[in-house]
Amino acid sequence: MSGFIEGVNRDQTTLFPERLEDWVGEDNPVRVVDLFVDELDLSALGFHRHAAARTGRPGYHPAVLLKLFIYGYLNRIPSSRRLEREAGRNVEAMWLTGRLVPDHKTIADFRGENGPAIRRTCAEFVELCRRIGVLKGDCLAVDGSKFKAVNNRDRNFTKAKIASRLAHLEQEVGRYLEEAERADRQETGEARTEKIAHLTSRYHRVRLEMDRMVTLRRELATTPDGQISLTDPDARAMATRAQHSGHVGYNVQSVVDAETHLIVVHEVTNQGHDRDQLASMAGAAKTALRRDDLHILVDKGYFSDGEILACHEQGITATVPRPDTSGSRVHGRYVKADFAYDPDKDIYRCPAGEVLSYRSTVEQQGLQMRRYWTTACPGCPLRNRCTTNTLRRISRWECEHLVEAADARRRDASAPMRIRRSTVEHPFGTIKAWMGHTHFLTRRLANVRTEMALNVLAYNIKRMVSLIGIRGRMAAIPG
Repeated sequence: MSGFIEGVNRDQTTLFPERLEDWVGEDNPVRVVDLFVDELDLSALGFHRHAAARTGRPGYHPAVLLKLFIYGYLNRIPSSRRLEREAGRNVEAMWLTGRLVPDHKTIADFRGENGPAIRRTCAEFVELCRRIGVLKGDCLAVDGSKFKAVNNRDRNFTKAKIASRLAHLEQEVGRYLEEAERADRQETGEARTEKIAHLTSRYHRVRLEMDRMVTLRRELATTPDGQISLTDPDARAMATRAQHSGHVGYNVQSVVDAETHLIVVHEVTNQGHDRDQLASMAGAAKTALRRDDLHILVDKGYFSDGEILACHEQGITATVPRPDTSGSRVHGRYVKADFAYDPDKDIYRCPAGEVLSYRSTVEQQGLQMRRYWTTACPGCPLRNRCTTNTLRRISRWECEHLVEAADARRRDASAPMRIRRSTVEHPFGTIKAWMGHTHFLTRRLANVRTEMALNVLAYNIKRMVSLIGIRGRMAAIPG
């Protein structure tokens, strides 16, 4: 006796089950994937069914490849080459595909050619969750997160980066010329020839790089956002929360249900900020949930007067903190929040007790702004703490009551901002943990959107399974 658990002798005859069905338990998640895809109308969703060539073999049914991809993202296997290997050796994948083993190019082409249909499949699962009553959407949270693209930071250029690079290259050119001149004076014979040849070669390489930078600078002048990415043209440099850091990637927006943590809708953009995303994301969530009203929580990065108004017009209640963008408080001066507004009298009252009356209306950035001031400022003892100008003028947007209400809701006893953090940041953390310390596998915005849709679909399936179990999920899918 060796004292250890011993395995079976490799030469011993083993009677494996004759059916793949016997290898897949009733509570295996692949059964959910299989039933969900079988119940989809793939043609209506827009999946392409390739006809066989005149002399070629028939193509794979879209359901087979879709099942394989969903299985892959559920199990952190997004690579088409790895999926090809799993299809030939993994019992669950064999059961799911009927022991078909598509090659990696066929698998990758399916993802690239059926992007819109895959994204609609992700939305179809959300609709299924809504129909069976699991997803109600009483309170939602919105947030964005930056995901890395294939593009490295060194292959993303802005005007400032090109100018810095050119300045560095010009210094190198000057240094090589000085070294060549010094070698010409001090070296002799073969050593001098080799050194001059080496410096000349490096000089020409630097000149070629300078020419490339000049060409990029010329191309940069025609780009609308002042950036060029060479590996993935749609990727953009984006700042992150860490100071003086960032990466080239995409901004992924998601709307998450506060009760179930299911992702209701999502979108991938290459905008580095969230200011213009609130109304569109909230509107998409309202449509997906088929609700007449909606309450949505966001952080101050989404604050925008126009977006809050757009939400109000759609019947959406947005809770948005108002950021303090004024630098006056830092310098010890009063800010707008220190002036109390009286809606009944349409006046502001300043910290000194003076009344600021309505004087005129002006247009600023497309918004109608009402202006208030008082003529008592020159003789006010608090004037130095209030303004550096002769008069302190207060501007008020005609729909500012919506902004004030959106900001006031965050102070509610239910602590909505804490709900937002614990709701919307959970799915992002989970998906990034699945992806690991890496980037999107595909390039271009359309393909990245497809890749993200598969991640979201896998997350929602796994989340739903954890909420109601495999058997409950199977029973909920109409069949």
